[in-house]
Amino acid sequence: MIKNKLKQIWAAGQPTVNGWLSIGNPFTAEIMAAQGYDSLSIDLQHGALDYSMLLPMFQAMRASGVVPMARVPWLEPGIVMKVLDAGAYGVICPMVNTPQQAAQFVSYLRYPPAGQRSFGPTRANFSAGANYAAEANDEILALAMVETAEAMRNLEAIVATPGLDGVYVGPADLTFSLHQGRLAPAFDREEPEMIEALQTIVAACKKFGKRSALHCGTPDYAARAVAWGYDMTTVSGDSRLLAAAALHSVSRFRDLTGQNVAATPSGKGTY
Repeated sequence: MIKNKLKQIWAAGQPTVNGWLSIGNPFTAEIMAAQGYDSLSIDLQHGALDYSMLLPMFQAMRASGVVPMARVPWLEPGIVMKVLDAGAYGVICPMVNTPQQAAQFVSYLRYPPAGQRSFGPTRANFSAGANYAAEANDEILALAMVETAEAMRNLEAIVATPGLDGVYVGPADLTFSLHQGRLAPAFDREEPEMIEALQTIVAACKKFGKRSALHCGTPDYAARAVAWGYDMTTVSGDSRLLAAAALHSVSRFRDLTGQNVAATPSGKGTY
C-alpha cells in the first residue's frame, strides 16, 4: 500500500499544509492539487457537492501525489466507509463531542479486529496499491472535529481514544458554541479566550501523542498555529481563494480606470 505522506512528514518533525475543496468539480480539484499542498480535503458536510463528485475529484487529484482526504457530513458509518473505499487516506468527522462518539468514529475506519469497517475497497484497491486490507488500518488517518463546548469539556477523554490519530479544530463553530452566539463565527480568532482554547487543544494532543489540525483563513495565522504546536493547518479553500482572486482583479481594474464602484466581498462561510 502507498504510504501516507502526512504521517511521514510528521514523523520527520515537520508541519503539513492542507487545502480545502468545496466546489464539486474535478478540474478545480486538479488545479488545487497542482499547487503544492501536502493534502487536500473534500468537504461533504458544507461543500457544494456529494459523493458522486467526490470520486472523480479524487481521481483528478491522483497524479499530483497529494494526500486525498474527506470531511464526512456526520458521524454515520455508511459514508465514512464509502469515502474510504473511494480512496480517502484521511477522514475528518464533524461534531465529535464525547469519547463514545470518538470511539464509534474510529471503529468505522478500521478493519477488524481494530474496528468494524466493512470490506469492499472498490477504488482504493487500485488507487492505494497492493496489500490494502493488511495495511489500511495503519495508514488511514482518523481526525475528530473538536468544535463545541461539550467537546472541550470532554477534550482529554476524546483525544485519549485508542485509534484516533488526532483532532481537527473548527474555529467558527467552536467560537459559536463556547460563547453561545455572542461572537460571530469566523476563522483566525484573536480573542484571548479563543487563543487559550486553541492552545489547550494542542496541549491535550501533545499529552496523548496525537496530532492537531486547525482550519485557518490566512497563511499568516496558520504559521502562528504551527508555532503553537499544530501539526496541520488548512489555509483557506477553493471557493474563498477564487472569490479573493476575482475580487482583487476586478478591484484593481476599477482603481486603474477610475471607476468608483464599491465591491462587496462575500463568502464568509463557516467551517
